[in-house]
Amino acid sequence: MRLPELLAPAGSLRMAATALDYGATAVYAGQPRYSLRVRNNEFGRIEKLAEGIATVHGRGGRFYVVSNIFPHNAKLKTYLADMAPVVALKPDALIMADPGLMLMIRETWPEMPIHLSVQANTVNHAAVRFWRSIGVTRVILSRELSLDEIAEIRQECPDTELEVFVHGALCVAYSGRCLLSGYFNHRDPNQGSCTNSCRWSYDVKPAAANAAGDVWLIEEETRPGQLMPIEEDEHGTYILNSKDLRAIEYVGRLVGIGVDSLKIEGRTKSAYYVARTCQAYRQAIDDAVAGRAFDAGLVAGLADLANRGYTAGFYERHPDGDHQNYLSGLSQMGHSQYVGDLSQYVGSGWAEIEVKNRFGVGDAIELIHPDGNLVVQVERMEKVGADGTATPTDAAPGSGHRVRVPLPPGKEGAFLARLGLQNERLPV
Repeated sequence: MRLPELLAPAGSLRMAATALDYGATAVYAGQPRYSLRVRNNEFGRIEKLAEGIATVHGRGGRFYVVSNIFPHNAKLKTYLADMAPVVALKPDALIMADPGLMLMIRETWPEMPIHLSVQANTVNHAAVRFWRSIGVTRVILSRELSLDEIAEIRQECPDTELEVFVHGALCVAYSGRCLLSGYFNHRDPNQGSCTNSCRWSYDVKPAAANAAGDVWLIEEETRPGQLMPIEEDEHGTYILNSKDLRAIEYVGRLVGIGVDSLKIEGRTKSAYYVARTCQAYRQAIDDAVAGRAFDAGLVAGLADLANRGYTAGFYERHPDGDHQNYLSGLSQMGHSQYVGDLSQYVGSGWAEIEVKNRFGVGDAIELIHPDGNLVVQVERMEKVGADGTATPTDAAPGSGHRVRVPLPPGKEGAFLARLGLQNERLPV
């Protein structure tokens, strides 16, 4: 079997390096003005983008720059001037959606490889052939495709690279096509500033003159009195809160189909998220290529990440209501919490931790490391003051603090995840 690329999100230099540490072979990032992530994005500065591309290339990885907005006229005026220094950095491809921007890139830099963004919503092999005919080398297929449809596209388009998403958030509409955020907040999804209005809480009410109950209205909780009709067809309504995609169980099938790249969503998430997802999908890919059976323990590991509940999306046609999360729009912390980064070892067996979330003596923590994970029990802890002095303590209060705990040596750079629910103590 062909070994597919594992493509990870990078909203920062640290995320890019972490992705490679934990098994990714490529990363993608974008500048805020021209990609669909305007927040939590370190690569708005060209020097940071240059450092990211150089670092990834120096480690043998590939770096794709996302330029996938659907621009209004004002952004066309500055596009080529802004992209000139980016193209000069020699990214491995530009991820694009708008045909006009593609034409501008092709006319100015004909040698620049272009990957078609998922925002283009490609759902059939005829569309893949069209994009190939105008010079697109890779098509990122729509999330709304089943495994059988992907296999058919692969068979009909053997000369085009195919990429699919295997993990991360899902949109309530075809990617970037929802209008809720633009309607409520004047922040458009296809300009990179979506406010995730689909995650908000809505009340459902019958129309006053609707005894039969055929017409319903919704009311967003922070906008009392603003009633909106639900217009529903045979496919349902788009005002829904999708669970997150998790397709690790289908990696073997995707590898067998011959998909070229398996992609993780989440450029605004943490380096810890990238570490956990890349570690899991790296093993799933390697097992599939080697002909080994799928390790069901990988599912449990991903369940520990904050998520809205998981679904396989459209890989198996058709999902029912169980694939929607009607009760909450917030991510839920399941069985673990990212509590900090192990920054250095000091003294004999003591490790210093940059704290992210509270943990304390008696907690079992897991060290997440590229060479293998390790669960240990916190038996002692010291708080590190501003002057570097350490004093005994029972708990690390939260972000902004530094503590020391005795840990086995050799795990520098590790992430720590507290195992168990709040106030629960687990044996090692």
